[in-house]
Amino acid sequence: MSKTRSESRKDIMTILYQINVYEVNGVDYSVDEVINNVIEIDNEFVKDVVYGVITYKSYIDKLAIECLKDWTIDRLGNTDQAILRMAVYEIVYTDTPDIVCINEAIELAKMYSDDKVKNMINACLDKLYHQRLDNE
Repeated sequence: MSKTRSESRKDIMTILYQINVYEVNGVDYSVDEVINNVIEIDNEFVKDVVYGVITYKSYIDKLAIECLKDWTIDRLGNTDQAILRMAVYEIVYTDTPDIVCINEAIELAKMYSDDKVKNMINACLDKLYHQRLDNE
């Protein structure tokens, strides 16, 4: 049985969280092994987003930092970083409607972040969304 995109985003968040923990602690890892430890069946959406975030992490972080008021992304918890990076990646690099990306990120933040961070993620993504609208 295949997962919904919402369920897959929770898996992506978990994978990105784990990768961030490994990187912060200097632990060697294989992206495919981390993915396979979280999901049981092959899921191209999960792989595309995880590899996309890894590939464009510097640019994603730059965009996020520009939108975070008086904060940097590395000050956020690992879960919060994963949620924000995934959402920024989807907004910038996929055809998923921006509003869907933002709503999905906020739903994850409601479950896994405190209210202050959830609001910060929401404000950051809203700012990125409006910047993109202004540039179109």
